[in-house]
Amino acid sequence: MFKVKIHPHWEIVQGAETPLDTTALLALLRAIELTGSIAQAAKSVDVSYRYAWGLLKEAERLFDNALMQTQRGRGTVLTPLAQKLLWADRRIAARLSPTLDSLASELESELEKLVHHKSDAVRIDASHGFAVAALINQLHAIQLPVELRYRNSTDAVSALARHECDLAGFHVPLGLFESRAAARYLSTLKTKEHCLIHLAVRHQGLFVAAGNPKQISGLTDLIRTDVRFVNRQAGSGTRALLELMLAEAGLSADAIAGFQTAEFTHSAVAAFIASGMADVGFGVQTAAERFGLTFIPLAQERYFLAADKAAMDTPLIQQVLALIRSDGYRSVVDELAGYDASATGQVMTLEQAFG
Repeated sequence: MFKVKIHPHWEIVQGAETPLDTTALLALLRAIELTGSIAQAAKSVDVSYRYAWGLLKEAERLFDNALMQTQRGRGTVLTPLAQKLLWADRRIAARLSPTLDSLASELESELEKLVHHKSDAVRIDASHGFAVAALINQLHAIQLPVELRYRNSTDAVSALARHECDLAGFHVPLGLFESRAAARYLSTLKTKEHCLIHLAVRHQGLFVAAGNPKQISGLTDLIRTDVRFVNRQAGSGTRALLELMLAEAGLSADAIAGFQTAEFTHSAVAAFIASGMADVGFGVQTAAERFGLTFIPLAQERYFLAADKAAMDTPLIQQVLALIRSDGYRSVVDELAGYDASATGQVMTLEQAFG
């Protein structure tokens, strides 16, 4: 089975000069950040010291600013400009990864059809999440063909209703907002036609800079004039949950600076804050911890995969279900910060899930 990987690639150009390919430069800067030495960094990325030095000087000439400085006892350290370049790359990867993963999956499927004449694949449309990404990785590991499309929860469930996918990933908060959030999906899902596979419980909350320098403690802090917010995109389940929570608290979205600034993934929100472009965001705990942010829990939610009841006994869905129920997958989910896999793999009706 083919595995396609697509990575972001970006260049910097000034005037009529030859564009600077950032791929090698960023790899070198990351290595300098880790080792504190140009020589060790060059060795770790498998280039000569002469090439590394020339690349760094070429970039410094382009920016007319230093990328490195030597500090006693710390060796070579990156300047704020170099750090900003690395954060830009992390933000690009976090923002584009769902789109690129979906395109890679589409290309994998086409290659399998053309080269190996295989057309059977499990089609998954899902809201982007860490448990879903772990599932896709494990499905690839057992070489089960997957057609993946990351999209918001509402679109995923609608695609299932139109028979455009086999599994649709969506999430619903526990507690006060469950019935209102679930109504978005229960208007599309049908009791007689669909069932749910419980994937995980996860924590949602506020992301703030490490150590919480602005002393943010809850939603009421979002309307402070010294606080910049970054949101998820319109239509996402996470944004819908936040809007329900704001309405319950009597807070206006119009009073939140940056409410219309949107990112497509939890990781992109975390990267936005970690790079200093915002003070607070809302998303799952795993993303906050992976970017070294402080997390303030506000809600728990269940993540489900919806499926047609009639398809549950097909070989492809049975293989997916067996993997979800495996100790290996449950262990991976449990290791994700803020995730709970105690009910992972349970199959339930809509009534059992939501009453």
